[in-house]
Amino acid sequence: MCQAVLVSFAIAAGAAALLAWIYLLAGHGAFWRTDQRLPPSASESTSSESAASASVAWPDVVAIVPARDEASMLPDTLPTLLAQDYAGQFSVVLVDDESTDGTPDVAARLDQVGRLKVISGSPTPPGWAGKVWAMAQGMQAAGDPEYLLFTDADISYAPGVLGRLVASASGRALVSQMALLRSDAPAERLLIPAFVYFFAQLYPFSRVNSRRSRTAAAAGGCMLVRREALAAAGGLDAIKGARIDDVALGGLLKRTANDCWLGFSTDVTSRRSYRLSDVWDMVARSAYTQLRYSPAALVGTVIGLVWLYLVPPAAAVAGLALLAAGAGSGLQAIALTATGLAAWAIMSVTYLPMLRLSKLSALRAPTLPLIATMYAAMTITSAWRHLRGRGGAWKGRVIG
Repeated sequence: MCQAVLVSFAIAAGAAALLAWIYLLAGHGAFWRTDQRLPPSASESTSSESAASASVAWPDVVAIVPARDEASMLPDTLPTLLAQDYAGQFSVVLVDDESTDGTPDVAARLDQVGRLKVISGSPTPPGWAGKVWAMAQGMQAAGDPEYLLFTDADISYAPGVLGRLVASASGRALVSQMALLRSDAPAERLLIPAFVYFFAQLYPFSRVNSRRSRTAAAAGGCMLVRREALAAAGGLDAIKGARIDDVALGGLLKRTANDCWLGFSTDVTSRRSYRLSDVWDMVARSAYTQLRYSPAALVGTVIGLVWLYLVPPAAAVAGLALLAAGAGSGLQAIALTATGLAAWAIMSVTYLPMLRLSKLSALRAPTLPLIATMYAAMTITSAWRHLRGRGGAWKGRVIG
């Protein structure tokens, strides 16, 4: 009798998970698709290579690069930004955020086109997050261009990206592209595509891009912002304490201007490499902040991850075990197996586009339950570090 009750409960849990995955597949902003890209018109010539382009009054753009101990990274990335063939006025401000490895000297040596201005950042004042403060100092040094490109020191740009970004802006308050993260090392192949997948599940890009939706986000590696829109929203002061600056900035501009765009890219790439410990620290640095430091939200998130990602394979395995043992009702065992396998299959299907984007084998898709378990553990670690006063530790600085 007890076994029958447990099997019935497992079938109900598996069926609920299956219904949830049917919704996630068919609805929820098609979060799993990677088709949110710059519009086709933006791929037309946007530099001085054509007479038509030369006749267009391209707006001034200043890129702002906060950099803390990035001397080893900049030679791979900064030249790609400085070399952008943009028809309008373009310059770069690099904010040295109290580096100790010679970052400003390395940056200065890399400027072969006279576009770079390196400034020394001042210590972070009370109430400000370190990166937002660096962004604010860069913004002050930038003057009054029409657009600001907030980017990171580890981001590399393919030729023509800046022109395509500006051409697609069309007066928008924000145009942001999710940089393609490295997926070369074993830990990267296992965890990095899932990082973007979970981000898109939280903030479906199509909903971010819809004026009818309140969903708001941005990707901090590449954010082209209209300066007047940011000023009208209160400037960076309005998000000065934000530990997740890109989501905060996206939310600020969505609330005030309601004309923002977020998409995927293979032309904007991150050169930073990740070991398992690096990914763990990256998630643990901000996960509990994302949950607003709420124990209830933490418990709910962990339960949700278990229900969505672990119940389907557990139900499938349990059902197959019952069938093999000939225990209980055969119909119940079949139902348990079927619901578990169906939910697991749908889950795997939704992961395939992200794997293709990262040029990884589709055979990795069924491992999503294992990956979700690891991310749940990272989230718990984030809460534990916060309770110990080590939340948000990054490059020797505790920011949360």
